[in-house]
Amino acid sequence: MISGISAAAGAPVRQASLRQHNLRLVLGQVASGAPLSRADIAAATGLTRATVSTLVDDLVSGRLLREVSPTPRGGAGRPGVGLVLNDADGPAGLGLEINVDYLAACVLDLAGAVRHREIRPGDRRGVEPSAVLAEAAALASRAALAAEDQGLTIAGTAMAVPGLVSPDGTIRLAPNLGWRDVDTSGFTPGPLTGPLTVENEANLAALGELFHGEPGLSSFLYVSGEIGIGAGIVLTGSLFRGARGWSGELGHVAVDPDGPACRCGAHGCLEQYAGQEALLPPGVSLADLVAAADRGERPALDRLTSAASALGVTIAGVINLLDVDTVVLGGVYAPLARWLSPGIEQQIASRVLTAGWSPVRVRPARLGSDAAVVGAAGAIIRAVHDEPAAWLLPASAGTP
Repeated sequence: MISGISAAAGAPVRQASLRQHNLRLVLGQVASGAPLSRADIAAATGLTRATVSTLVDDLVSGRLLREVSPTPRGGAGRPGVGLVLNDADGPAGLGLEINVDYLAACVLDLAGAVRHREIRPGDRRGVEPSAVLAEAAALASRAALAAEDQGLTIAGTAMAVPGLVSPDGTIRLAPNLGWRDVDTSGFTPGPLTGPLTVENEANLAALGELFHGEPGLSSFLYVSGEIGIGAGIVLTGSLFRGARGWSGELGHVAVDPDGPACRCGAHGCLEQYAGQEALLPPGVSLADLVAAADRGERPALDRLTSAASALGVTIAGVINLLDVDTVVLGGVYAPLARWLSPGIEQQIASRVLTAGWSPVRVRPARLGSDAAVVGAAGAIIRAVHDEPAAWLLPASAGTP
């Protein structure tokens, strides 16, 4: 069996599966760095030059690769034509994010560059789901038109939501929005936005950090601080969703069972101690809190210290279970990381059994508050990279 192709024991590898594997292999080589020639790809992959030439022709005609100036080479002979990902008129990913106090849209091209971004602030609590989805659809349509104006074609749309999402896209529970059993099957962003995927926002934010954050980061806990608190769990390069896809509800881990009531119906949840509303009293913005902490104002520092302690206790329990070596602070926690990290690290050091010889890093998300919407758009791009054959024109289906 060729690596990367699933086949039952003793079953033949079909030509279509072999072609899919080889297309992914060639596209992955080009995506990994500087422009490559067809000869470079053949040398790196072990495929014959004839096979590489045919696959590259398919990828170019399918607008996944484009040719650029010849690549420099040593020795005799003409330099080969360079190949790069088609970020000019190829497929793009559209990401949407529905959160309690804002909506966002983002378009990424095939090389992962942001080509469009829009944020619409506003409290959506108490607003009918249908009205919020209609607003998100309008946002998606504007993003798709912006992509089309740049020559890009939307390959699909992923929507990040702050709650539990079933595999069929039903939003089972989003407590901070007050949503329960919201059917998204009728959600139609527009004719230019492609098929829709709905996913938990912390999961997509974690994927954003995995693919667009720190190079080499493969196992980590992503903690998303918004009105609610979610977590994305990445283990050895793959998102861990749990048996039903509902893992990561860190905000509803109990810090104190006798604590204040939570919107989920329980008491003493982490969100009540470290959520955005615990950090930001009415009338205080995130920028206000950062400025007050910079000035060393005691009320601001006390709120941050209390939140860090609650986060650290909860995160330490997760690390004891999952054995990750990095904690990534996202959402509102990213700009507050310099005040939150010491308290979180203190709790980890005292509560994680392996901390004495296997330290855990705590760092801010590189994508900051854009992690979920960028991760949503990036999930579409990643799907194109993983299955390029699904994007290519039917006319090329018979090639090697």
